[in-house]
Amino acid sequence: MKITNITTYRLPPRWMFLKIETDEGIVGWGEPVIEGRARTVEAAVHEFGDYLIGQDPARINDLWQVMYRGGFYRGGPIMMSAIAGIDQALWDIKVRS
Repeated sequence: MKITNITTYRLPPRWMFLKIETDEGIVGWGEPVIEGRARTVEAAVHEFGDYLIGQDPARINDLWQVMYRGGFYRGGPIMMSAIAGIDQALWDIKVRS
């Protein structure tokens, strides 16, 4: 199974959701948001998306480590919120597969 697409949905006043799709038609959902910084978190999600597309969503821990260790100064609330939402969606895919 491979990740084929990541889509984000911003909903006023402060929510954001992301959808990760796979080549097997399985979809996972996550919620990566920090109140007042949804666009910034959304940009971080899409930055990670460049790496995640084509990857196996079952390798959750490996993907998490690459995102965390390859991120800007390894942390911060924006990056960690993006990773958390992606992590939720990957676990959702795992449960559904």
